[in-house]
Amino acid sequence: MRFLTFSLFLLLLGCASYPKKRGYTTTEIITQEIVNPYFSDKKKDYVYKSNITVFKNTFGGILVLKKMDDKTHRIAFTTELGNTIFDFSISETEFKVNRILKELDRKILLSVLEQDFRSLVQEKTSSLETFEKGENILNKVKIDSKIHYYTFKNDTLTNITRVRNQREKVDIAFFEIGDTMARHIQISHKNLKLAISLRAIK
Repeated sequence: MRFLTFSLFLLLLGCASYPKKRGYTTTEIITQEIVNPYFSDKKKDYVYKSNITVFKNTFGGILVLKKMDDKTHRIAFTTELGNTIFDFSISETEFKVNRILKELDRKILLSVLEQDFRSLVQEKTSSLETFEKGENILNKVKIDSKIHYYTFKNDTLTNITRVRNQREKVDIAFFEIGDTMARHIQISHKNLKLAISLRAIK
């Protein structure tokens, strides 16, 4: 009987929504416009010392994010000697590969990197639902038809999480936040051997 009760509990938990699993409750107050401020300054080059682990390979170097205009970001990752690992342009409707290392030039990997960096630099989006837990606010949004949840703590964006079938697939965590910049960013995949670590050097 205890086993049956425990099994039913696990089944209900598995069917629960992503916010409910994390102890959030629905709130009637919906924040219509959601803003990610971390890469919004066109006058600034966002420069990070970076490590990217893809399957069994690790690439280290410098990653530069630049807002080119109101709709486009440029993202370039080079070795410390200046050799290009990849160079992307991302707009609301386009993902352009300007240059990429041959070892990384795979359709599936490029699709994942596009999703990750598009989620990272998306400046504004609209909330579909809002949830709360203490001082944390969770906003459900869509980016390219994919469900994401933005976590705010005391009005500061701390996480962007991509969710599928109510399960976390990718988490973008922001640390050492100040002056509309996150000095440390960690992108973690839950079902893929891909991790990106960024630490600001400028």
